Amino acid sequence: MVSKFIDSHAHLDDRRFDRYRDRLIKSLLENDVEAVLNPGADLKSSKKAVEIAEKYPNVYAAVGCHPHDTKYMKDETMDIFRDLAKSKKVVAIGEIGLDYHYDNSERDVQRKWFREQIRLAKELDLPYIVHDREAHGDLIKIMKEEHYDGARGVLHCYSGSVELAKEFIKLGFYISLAGPVTFRKARVPKLVAKEIPFDKLLIETDSPYLTPEPFRGRRNEPKYVRFVAEEIAEIRNVSLDEVAERTTQNFKTLFEVK
Repeated sequence: MVSKFIDSHAHLDDRRFDRYRDRLIKSLLENDVEAVLNPGADLKSSKKAVEIAEKYPNVYAAVGCHPHDTKYMKDETMDIFRDLAKSKKVVAIGEIGLDYHYDNSERDVQRKWFREQIRLAKELDLPYIVHDREAHGDLIKIMKEEHYDGARGVLHCYSGSVELAKEFIKLGFYISLAGPVTFRKARVPKLVAKEIPFDKLLIETDSPYLTPEPFRGRRNEPKYVRFVAEEIAEIRNVSLDEVAERTTQNFKTLFEVK
């Protein structure tokens, strides 16, 4: 029996899971998934993530605002995130960051609230979960400017180069790979999977998005994190057990859970 996996990023609060969320979460262990981290994307989903995490022992939560929704952020929202983070099941701030692909929020607004949420992570001594799409330069610039002793976190569903990944690692961050690493033409994610230090690697699904091969096109679920791990095992020429064990330990180290 293979070691258990941890899905370091899945949106179990998504409405697409409403009809069978309870059944899905209760079936995680039988699908070799030890735990899942559910990040928030706005105030509503952050509240829902905490609610779900407090109900199920194998689910953790993060609270924060995705760059798409930063146009709705207010100072009072930060106060609510601060209060939500008092829950013992909240292990991070996120997902936060920059997204220049869709520009759903003005770029200066995204940058402002990315900084503010990094500062909240510092205040609360929590890791932060970073979303980065087509914004590598501004993102790492802000992270370096806001850097502090004890800063840590993860670049989720990482899409940058090996060289950039090494810069994030120097800042104390982990690199998480998701379904795209399994795509046949995904040259760069496969290179990242091969080259980055094993002790800085996490795996995720980003459910219900980015379903890995061979289920691409269907709704993603945490149980499909196995296929991400299998691809990494093949790329690194190691056993699936080793990928499971190393990424699980990395998750527990970063988020300080047992």
